[in-house]
Amino acid sequence: MDLSGLRRHEPVSIAGAQREAAVLAPVIDRAGEPQLLFTKRAEHLGRHPGQMSFPGGGREAVDGTLVETALREANEEVALDPASVEIVGRLDDIRTSTDYAVRPFVGVAPDAEFVPDESEVAEIVVLPVAELTDPANYESEQRDHPEYGTHRIHFFHVDGYTVWGATGRMVVQLLELATDWRMPPEPDRVVDPDADLPV
Repeated sequence: MDLSGLRRHEPVSIAGAQREAAVLAPVIDRAGEPQLLFTKRAEHLGRHPGQMSFPGGGREAVDGTLVETALREANEEVALDPASVEIVGRLDDIRTSTDYAVRPFVGVAPDAEFVPDESEVAEIVVLPVAELTDPANYESEQRDHPEYGTHRIHFFHVDGYTVWGATGRMVVQLLELATDWRMPPEPDRVVDPDADLPV
């Protein structure tokens, strides 16, 4: 994994969303291999229960910047020490269906003892980059949404977990900037807007 491309990337920003949020994509070294840390959201949460995500959340008044939001949320959700994280860059902002502008930061973090905040996090999941870039573990589909138009949904299936949605979009860009992996030019299938998701 080469993060120099991420450092050179000029991310796209979104202005005018109702709310701002930020996430941290932590890159850790485990057993000599690069890994990404995800959280599995608690089932009782009102938004995206049970989905895989990067640590993060909405900007609060105490946050001077969005990077502070990402680091604060990572500390709250998985007990990641903000002082131990080296922010190496950021990905393009993503607008969600709930009108959040989400700013994803990528940071190198030590492989520490992560502790989930059980009020928000059901499980902390660390997935090898080598598995995320395995073509056998990736699929995508195209949907025509009546409100948001044509969009492509990405799915990474690794170790019994599926990363998709906004987080899947972030992973696509991160892998393309930092590895030799490239998104296939065409989706695996085109489906109806209300078709079942492969998760």
